[in-house]
Amino acid sequence: MKAVYFEKFGKAADVLQVVEIDKPEPGEGEVLVRLHASAPNPSDVKKRMGSFPNLVDEGYVIPHSDGAGVIEAVGAGVSQARIGDRVWIYNAQFGRRFGTAAEYVSVPSTHAPKLAEEADFEIGACLGIPAMTAHRCVFADGPVEGQTILITGGAGRVGYYAIQWAANAGARVIATASNAEDKAACREAGAQIVINHRKEGWPDLLLEATGGKKVTRVIDVEFGANLEKVLDVIATGGVIATYSSTQDPTPSLPFFRMMYLDLTIRMVIVYAMPRAAKKAAIADIDAALKAGKLRHRIAETLPLDECARAHEIVEAGKVRGSVVLTI
Repeated sequence: MKAVYFEKFGKAADVLQVVEIDKPEPGEGEVLVRLHASAPNPSDVKKRMGSFPNLVDEGYVIPHSDGAGVIEAVGAGVSQARIGDRVWIYNAQFGRRFGTAAEYVSVPSTHAPKLAEEADFEIGACLGIPAMTAHRCVFADGPVEGQTILITGGAGRVGYYAIQWAANAGARVIATASNAEDKAACREAGAQIVINHRKEGWPDLLLEATGGKKVTRVIDVEFGANLEKVLDVIATGGVIATYSSTQDPTPSLPFFRMMYLDLTIRMVIVYAMPRAAKKAAIADIDAALKAGKLRHRIAETLPLDECARAHEIVEAGKVRGSVVLTI
């Protein structure tokens, strides 16, 4: 089969290779998926650059956790009825070396939920990290109906889904975005108020828009860089759910200020989500796809051979939406 792999860490163009290797066989509890789409996420880029230093110790790595395709075979313990299922894939390359940047992948059957007929494979490849992370951020701390939620980076991969989960569940959503196109996307997704986070005094703009009412929850794309301003707008007893802090990976916390606000800080990553949270996200994703209640942003579609280019686009951080490889 055709696959993309790397044997050492480094720049995408230097280390990602398109090769022919043996097709995998499904092990016990696994399904073999003929992939039609694969999507790199920031965590995949970071892995390629060495965020897991021991990742290549045992050999080459096929990147990407997210993808979509059709089950062609099953391992022991998996019903033959699964053969032919259209599926989307999550966590393919977590705790293992072989992900979805290939024509085939074998994954645990639970990591290949059925893909609703209403969604194509390119959409299926966007669901694992972006949609599941957003779901966890929104719902991990209880119902959001009636809550006022701030979602920073609302036009991004996770933020765009987070707006929809929150708005569809009855929350009042405030999003941040810095240009007209992103502001429009946030509003289309369900944000009632959109603030330009590039403006120095954006917390004042937010409070002016809410009549002084502070937000009860924050879903944050840049924890370290945004923290001081977030503390200006979050209510006592609020929750900050964050899934990234790229600009400031080792943030300094104003402990007493945060303590006096009785804040909860939740770090979210799909890989470590509890099984119950994953099952809830999968069920809600399926229902939303069938009902046509999820919008999707695919920024660019490329062939598998251009995997390095896809990584470069993600790494540059200038696109809003997923980059999808077709296979």
